[in-house]
Amino acid sequence: MKVIDSEIPEILQALADAPKRIEKAALRVDKKRLHARSAKEPWSPNDILAHIRSCADVWGGSMEKMLQEDHPKLGYIHPRQWVKRTNYLELDFETSFKAYKNQRKKLLDVLKKLLLKDWARGAIIQEREHTIFTQARRMAMHDSVHCEQIESLLQ
Repeated sequence: MKVIDSEIPEILQALADAPKRIEKAALRVDKKRLHARSAKEPWSPNDILAHIRSCADVWGGSMEKMLQEDHPKLGYIHPRQWVKRTNYLELDFETSFKAYKNQRKKLLDVLKKLLLKDWARGAIIQEREHTIFTQARRMAMHDSVHCEQIESLLQ
């Protein structure tokens, strides 16, 4: 996919907004609700946050490699498999959220400094071309869906 420079500010804003949306939704919510699952929704807000963090690890890691190496071929890691290698699901929401917020700040610090040509830096993942632009866009869209899910669960 070609880099669409007019979308970059929207992507950066969506990535910056995700932690704010989660924080606002979770503000003053009983800690038990943050870990509650139901028949209707098998993922708790904490489970969703763990998933978002796992995706950020995987996709953020691929963007980091794209900046460090010239067009690497990267092994595929599924975020749902990656989360099993972490303790994210066992962490309390507040601790996990702080780590996510810090990770997101670091990612945004990097992305905001990129030149337009850097957004086109790429890698091959599962025999497909991915770029920093496509990975950041994917993360922004994915986060938005899960922010809506958390907001809905906690209203």
